[in-house]
Amino acid sequence: MAALDENLARARGYLARWDGAIVANRIGGEDRPAASGATFQTCSPVDMAPLARVAASDARDVDAAARAAASAFPAWAATPGAERRRILHRIAEAIVARADEIALTECLDTGQALRFMSKAALRGAENFRFYADRAPEARDGKSMYAPGQINISSRSPIGPVGIITPWNTPFMLSTWKIAPALAAGCTVVHKPAELSPLTARLLIEIAEEAGLPPGVWNLVNGDGETAGKALCEHPLIRAIAFIGESRTGQAIVAQGAATLKRVHLELGGKNPVIVFADADLDRAAEAAVFMIYSLNGERCTSSSRLLVEDSVHDAVVARVAEKAARIRLGHPLDPETVIGPLIGPGHEAKVLSYMDKARAAGARIAAGGQKVGEAGCYVAPTLFAGATNDMAIAQEEIFGPVLTAIPFSGEAEAVALANAVPYGLAAYIWTRDTGRALRVSDAVEAGMVWVNSENVRHLPTPFGGVKASGIGRDGGDWSFEFYMETKNVAFATGDHAIPRLGG
Repeated sequence: MAALDENLARARGYLARWDGAIVANRIGGEDRPAASGATFQTCSPVDMAPLARVAASDARDVDAAARAAASAFPAWAATPGAERRRILHRIAEAIVARADEIALTECLDTGQALRFMSKAALRGAENFRFYADRAPEARDGKSMYAPGQINISSRSPIGPVGIITPWNTPFMLSTWKIAPALAAGCTVVHKPAELSPLTARLLIEIAEEAGLPPGVWNLVNGDGETAGKALCEHPLIRAIAFIGESRTGQAIVAQGAATLKRVHLELGGKNPVIVFADADLDRAAEAAVFMIYSLNGERCTSSSRLLVEDSVHDAVVARVAEKAARIRLGHPLDPETVIGPLIGPGHEAKVLSYMDKARAAGARIAAGGQKVGEAGCYVAPTLFAGATNDMAIAQEEIFGPVLTAIPFSGEAEAVALANAVPYGLAAYIWTRDTGRALRVSDAVEAGMVWVNSENVRHLPTPFGGVKASGIGRDGGDWSFEFYMETKNVAFATGDHAIPRLGG
């Protein structure tokens, strides 16, 4: 309890700045209230206590931010890559310096456990370092030879971009999108999720204090239906990068259609972890538990379907159920907590609704299956057994600490079950047979596959999904492909024969 009390005291100290104040938009380097004067209240899912009042933006605020980004774009795009690298490294250093404030604020704003959020700021800093080092080469292209011709390609920043980030691990995911945009030479209008907006404010403060020019990065708060829609429709915004649920992604495509916006969509998942009988079952069970119950199960790459070969199905399910029952729920600032509260009452109600759906469909609850406590939005780590792949618990993204176990017989059925969902973000395969690992990873419809591993990110690799899980890839040079336009210049190396028309 001593550690929890100490963390709470520090968190309250950091949040005291918002007592009686409004978390304003940040546009062109200035704090601005919403044009309408409207605000909304953000609350902690720990106990629904108010944290801060936040500006509720509308199209007027988005227009001001887009104009500020457009005004700042020519100078930032012309800034040498080495200078952008210097500024982005300073942002990374400043993130590390305020890591405690970022982590504690994020825990109370999202309900995520400190054991995970303590690393989120450091991962965010690493994202900035990674792209900082690539800024000087962001415009590099290729030289390509053809008979009588030399082609030289180059890249240039696309322009002002809109970035819309989600409420789960918002700080790290904001850096994941914004760092490559800045490294490429784009300017940014960032709209964070209204359910967890506080660390977005810390991040833009850090960036400007580190020397980022005013207007290069702008922050507008508000809901998706108003501020988000206005950002997607704004004619000065050339591209939209979005992380969130698939239905919102569909709306973003429609909203950006009139201005032919480029879109990058990182959407939902119903990711399988496929365990064959020859796998290391203890490691497979440990990885499955980590990938569904860490971060409260509120992660797009969570392994929410446990597909197990029938000869070892019961043994693996028993292992997972035993581990799930021992996972500690509690206050997110308690260092011993693994699962904290879900983001809010609405999402808690959605997750709990699947308990009734599971029972009605004939599935068995092998662990959890209920709300925990009266205060806050706590749901016990849950495991459904006796399920089939046509049930809602196997087809729909629950986005909570809920795992559905399904048996399979043989490689072909495993692949068929894995692919028989609308999504295709990630998959996890456990087997000692290298040939099988290659065959199954090739056949599974997913943008990312880990073999004998949980999700271990390597920043240069592509990150993204197929089907309803999204469009485009993040990571390494793939991010620059989104934030930049490619130009090819062809030089004739001799006087070739030109077709003659008209004599």
